Amino acid sequence: MKIKDLEPNLMWNFFDEITKIPRASKKEKKIVQYLLDFAEKHHLVVKKDDALNVLITKPATQGKENFPTVILQSHVDMVCEKNSHVVFNFETDSIQTYIEDGWVKAKGTTLGADDGIGVAATLAILASKEIEHGPIRALFTTDEETGLTGANALKPDFLEGDILLNLDSEEWGEFCIGCAGGKTTTGTFIYRPTPVPNDYFWFEVQISGLNGGHSGSDIHKGLGNANQILTRYLCILRQETPFVLSQIDGGNLHNAIAREAKAIVGIPLVNKEIASVLVNVLQSELSAELAHVDKNVKINIHTTDIPSYTIDSQTTSNLLNALYALPHGVMGWSFDMQGTVETSTNLASVKMKENQTIVVTTSQRSSTHSLKIDTVNKVSAVFELAGAEVNVSEGYPGWKPNPNSQILKTSLAIFKNLFGEEPQVISIHAGLECGLFLEKNVRLDMISCGPTILGAHSPEERIEIATVEKWWKLLTEVLKEIPAK
Repeated sequence: MKIKDLEPNLMWNFFDEITKIPRASKKEKKIVQYLLDFAEKHHLVVKKDDALNVLITKPATQGKENFPTVILQSHVDMVCEKNSHVVFNFETDSIQTYIEDGWVKAKGTTLGADDGIGVAATLAILASKEIEHGPIRALFTTDEETGLTGANALKPDFLEGDILLNLDSEEWGEFCIGCAGGKTTTGTFIYRPTPVPNDYFWFEVQISGLNGGHSGSDIHKGLGNANQILTRYLCILRQETPFVLSQIDGGNLHNAIAREAKAIVGIPLVNKEIASVLVNVLQSELSAELAHVDKNVKINIHTTDIPSYTIDSQTTSNLLNALYALPHGVMGWSFDMQGTVETSTNLASVKMKENQTIVVTTSQRSSTHSLKIDTVNKVSAVFELAGAEVNVSEGYPGWKPNPNSQILKTSLAIFKNLFGEEPQVISIHAGLECGLFLEKNVRLDMISCGPTILGAHSPEERIEIATVEKWWKLLTEVLKEIPAK
């Protein structure tokens, strides 16, 4: 069976089409053109702003003209992650989907269900002639995954409405009414290329096999971080033998927990055996420590060619000290929403750039603004102590929960009537665009909901088919039953 044969058929067909359209963050022109063509085909009013956000308007069905205006909102970009052995170009290739054990998955890459399923659901509602609803404004935002710049650039006329349904949640049976705000903090190290020493053994150390995951929704799971593991090995190695560092690379995206990392290292030939002995010891330790969350973790070394230069010893020391000292994981739990992470930080990536620089990227999240800033300051202090140049992004605001939301009360009643059970009401640690929307239209009544998506932001991303059909029933019933003004 192919995904376009699944039910609800209309929505899955749109999702199938979307998987064939490259839509990396900041490279959304093709999916935006698809949306513009869709609106023209269905004779719907559409407009696009300078940030490539798209707004499609659909009039109310007969008898529903006095209903509140509902904004259906989703983001068009996707996280582009793949396993290192997979040959794939996110700027040209179609996602290779398949069905397994009740889930839709992708072969070796992210699936893009975050938030392609929200886009597909919205298009299906816009295209359908059978769904009853009041006035609909379908808002498709850009660049959600790398900074929420599309939502940040929205003009107020794109958010004219009474109710906003954010279709970017990842756990069926939950209604989200709040989220964390976030910032990105980077430390830039400037190094001097130095000559390669003689009589050294050169090898590459690789960390692989980790699951990775979303730096918000998965940060509390204790998942292994490849940057931390690589640093741990290098710092143990430097205690046992002189060594030099030539290359280092780990992680990719600020909002993903690093799955892979590697470095090219040299040690004196006479100490050659130390490298593999320490790998074996650390592999044994990691297998025990991560047995419940990352049982496939691997640390391997193999010989490599002599590099053309090494990183000067002072910068190497400063970099490794910073990487070892930087916090990663949960910094505090919420007292207002029990079981929810309040504050966290993610050691996201280590990248060698042009102009002899090494950039370490971290991201901080918190539902409390002051604690977000406090964590940024902690991370910045580590970078400053290590002599790095610090840069902190403007970030994005959190979304304060409103337990008295009318659309929440309506949706809870409809959910219980449809499925005979009580859904959960939560605030999530991941970032949503809703905080920015509320800044631009303080009258908006908002909730977020979605089907079950696991492994978001990693090649393990998958969406549970059964929950998609339930979610579709919920959405269409909510649109039908929203009380008139």
